[in-house]
Amino acid sequence: MGTSQSREDRITESDTDSDSDYYDEEDEDQYDDAKKQGSSSVSGSGPSDSSSSGPSDSSSLDIEEKLKALKLKYPSSSSVTLKMKNAVKLYRHIGGNTPKAKWIITDKMTSYKFVKTSTADGEDIGDYDDCEESGEGGESFWFLGVGTKVKARVSTDMQLKMFGDQRRVDFVSNGVWALKFLTDEDYRKFVTRFQDYLFENVYKIRASEENRIKVYGKDFIGWANPEAADDSMWEDAEAPPEEEETQAKRNTDLTEEFEEVANGGVQSLTLGALDNSFLVNDYGVQVYRNMERGIHGKGVCVRFDSGTSKFGSGSSQTTPNKALLMRAETNMMLISPAKQGKPNSTGVKQLDIESGKIVTEWKFEKDGTEITMRDITNDTKGSQLDPSESTFLGLDDNRLCQWDMRDRRGIVQNIESPILEWTQGHQFSRGTNFQCFATTGDGSIVVGSLDGKIRLYSKTSMRMAKTAFPGLGSPITHLDVSYDGKWILGTTDTYLVLICTLFTDKDGRTKTGFSGRMGNKIPAPRLLKLTPLDSHLAGKDNKFHGGHFSWVTESGKQERHIVATVGKFSVIWDLERVKNSAHDCYRNQQGLKSCYCYKILLKDESIVESRFMHDNFSFSGNKSPEAPLVVATPLKVSSISLSGKRL
Repeated sequence: MGTSQSREDRITESDTDSDSDYYDEEDEDQYDDAKKQGSSSVSGSGPSDSSSSGPSDSSSLDIEEKLKALKLKYPSSSSVTLKMKNAVKLYRHIGGNTPKAKWIITDKMTSYKFVKTSTADGEDIGDYDDCEESGEGGESFWFLGVGTKVKARVSTDMQLKMFGDQRRVDFVSNGVWALKFLTDEDYRKFVTRFQDYLFENVYKIRASEENRIKVYGKDFIGWANPEAADDSMWEDAEAPPEEEETQAKRNTDLTEEFEEVANGGVQSLTLGALDNSFLVNDYGVQVYRNMERGIHGKGVCVRFDSGTSKFGSGSSQTTPNKALLMRAETNMMLISPAKQGKPNSTGVKQLDIESGKIVTEWKFEKDGTEITMRDITNDTKGSQLDPSESTFLGLDDNRLCQWDMRDRRGIVQNIESPILEWTQGHQFSRGTNFQCFATTGDGSIVVGSLDGKIRLYSKTSMRMAKTAFPGLGSPITHLDVSYDGKWILGTTDTYLVLICTLFTDKDGRTKTGFSGRMGNKIPAPRLLKLTPLDSHLAGKDNKFHGGHFSWVTESGKQERHIVATVGKFSVIWDLERVKNSAHDCYRNQQGLKSCYCYKILLKDESIVESRFMHDNFSFSGNKSPEAPLVVATPLKVSSISLSGKRL
């Protein structure tokens, strides 16, 4: 185990010479060649004499003429930068996250340009001028080119981070780069253009005010123009002003309590709030004991079909990819993809944890027709603790419904392949493309879609969303919601989005978007991102997954942290810090506020899932008010304690 902290040293003029000392390597080589030629002509003009006062006047004139013919960029030639369009300094970060990490300058002066082209990787952008469109057929996108060294499609994959006080932006493109601008105006111009072209690449329309309203809706104008957004709800919810403290103090160490071998092939982690937690792997379900400092193996494994990794004999059936605890955590519902590469399933298997046997294999069916589900979850955030629980929720691409295990024809264990009862729900017209969902403490439902939209449904109706937040251009791959329904956490491949659902109704009462229409004063969301350096270290093909709040199931208690996984990193944010509008991350930013204050836990293999244990297991002493973090990799499971200090 290890921790990783970003090295984002301030880039100052001390990193390079001043603008007046500008030159490039090619010019320097030419200058040296000219001097050699000049020396040769001097030595050839007469015998060498150490006491000679110097070359003849004609030789000096010859050298000067040759140098002028090369059109070198002489020191103190400020006119060069003034004539260069979109002039910037280009830096590259080397050394990763080692003590030798540093920024090096690759171009003391170069220029950038945005070009719209249909080539896959922007190979031809050198053929076009700034703001030019290639005019080729097919789908085209805006690319950023910087000198001859950078060609990058304008997207969230670049992980662009702004440093307004330094007139600087950092980003990822086959390495970590930084641009420094000569003036504040140049900096603002670049950031505005980048955001406009990002909008156009995502939504395929020009970035005008009219088109932004068309995409986001008039009620969400704060999402399109965050500077004009009403942040009063964030301010009401935020923590007291932060104390002055160093980054080192904020990022205190994480302490590993337990690490155990997990028998390999771990597919999912299911934490219990009572005695046990579970890992589903290729062999079956491994049982762990919940303790104050983490989870500890009991040496018990409930195997699938006498030790095989298949449910039944069908070759298309695979290891379960999700487990759902029910009935006071004595039963577990296991859902397996019906086909390789597809998340949708035609049924679930009910495991009795006490006997270690699968007692029922349920089928999803409606009006006599077999249907599929891509995800299942509990009716409420704490209903797995209810011993009489018999219903759970299901989600498919265009379906949201509730299933009931109480079969009207008799005892379900004695019925072969019983049918789950569709008790309520709705089959939407094609196009909703639901991906994931979660429930609050009172049973309200939040659903995420492929287009990035997030819909809120009250506990009484699954037909009509009370609120529908517009997408930011990236599919929502996972959702979590706070117990009180005030905060929603959406996971995308490149960032997390935190949404405040609070609003004030016409009678002055504060409500959440699950209970009514929020009107036109909807707070802008906040983004949780990795720095460009950490994003690069996480790996090009690694994506965020499984963003979760810490786990509470008691009214009046507030979640303290957020955790998400990317590659070998578990990334942890302090929720109160993210809410606080005054903290350092949000200064000098344009657009949606992005938070980069986090702690990284580094493992030696890709992480399957990271989850906080239930609040029942927070330390009784003063060491930490937060329950341990459990991190599962394909081969191991670890329990991590957070110190009492804020991250």
